[in-house]
Amino acid sequence: MSWRMPAETARHDRTWMAFPAEGQTLGETAAEREEGYATWTAVAHAVAEFEPVSMLVDPRELPRARRMLSGSIEIVEAPVDEFWMRDSGPTFVVDDERPGVLGAVDWIFNGWGAPDWAEWRLAGEHGSIVAGAVGAELVSSVLVNEGGGIHVDGEGTVLLTETVQLDPRRNPFADRARVEAEMLRTIGASKAVWLPRGLTRDYDDFGTNGHVDIVATIVSPGRLLLHDQQDPEHPDHAVTRDLRALLSAQTDAAGRRFEIIDLPAPATLRDEEGFVDWSYVNHLVTNDGVVACGFGEEKADAAARAILEDVYPGRRVVTVDARPLFARGGGIHCITQQQPSL
Repeated sequence: MSWRMPAETARHDRTWMAFPAEGQTLGETAAEREEGYATWTAVAHAVAEFEPVSMLVDPRELPRARRMLSGSIEIVEAPVDEFWMRDSGPTFVVDDERPGVLGAVDWIFNGWGAPDWAEWRLAGEHGSIVAGAVGAELVSSVLVNEGGGIHVDGEGTVLLTETVQLDPRRNPFADRARVEAEMLRTIGASKAVWLPRGLTRDYDDFGTNGHVDIVATIVSPGRLLLHDQQDPEHPDHAVTRDLRALLSAQTDAAGRRFEIIDLPAPATLRDEEGFVDWSYVNHLVTNDGVVACGFGEEKADAAARAILEDVYPGRRVVTVDARPLFARGGGIHCITQQQPSL
């Protein structure tokens, strides 16, 4: 078998999500919980403008989900605790030697390094549940990894972060060679490009320890979109400057030097918790569209849409307010997972 993870820009059969379930992530107050439900629902409806959406829904949340979600969204009943589908769900792959065969890589999910606060034991089954629902071949992996920790070009290149795949809370016995061998076996990546770290806020207690999908993405072979924090008062100004220097010297699986396109951060620097990690890089590419994060900043949101329209020609870009997502630890890309067409 020769599994390969297609680029996110390839055609999709659908996008998978998980409906929020009550718990720490959703919020402690009624207002916080309602905000969470509403935001996940808004993202689902935005994605559904472009392609089908299937939603895992915990039995406890079925009445609410049926009330809030449009009839176009498929509800799949399944146990849910954490509901970041990019991370708990499978990574879909295809086999170019067997047309028509869909694979689903079932990474081990331990709640981003098994922190005390995370509820992830139910979510750890989402990979196999989704694979079973679509009849995909399950590709088991012993690597603790999340879909938000990788980005690919579909042609053999994968972006990784040293503080994620080599995190001792995830993979205490892994080294680069072992991780790279597993990336080749499971998603067909022959060239790994390692980032030394992610954005500053992502190292807080409720962070992922450096997911790449909030920092950089491959928009097309040889072209990288990179988060650009332009304000020197923000610690990510130095982080993104150093990442740009590192990535500009890297090559992809075909030996191409990367062209780097800067995607400026919004103007807001802080919230009540400290420096924000608000990033337009954390968008979802859909069939004929892009669902982008918005941050209530008209000028910055519009500038980001313009850049995304330029790098994804022919796709319509829509914005959903992602501040409630980032307040809970992620963005639009983090709560969605594309299923490629065969």
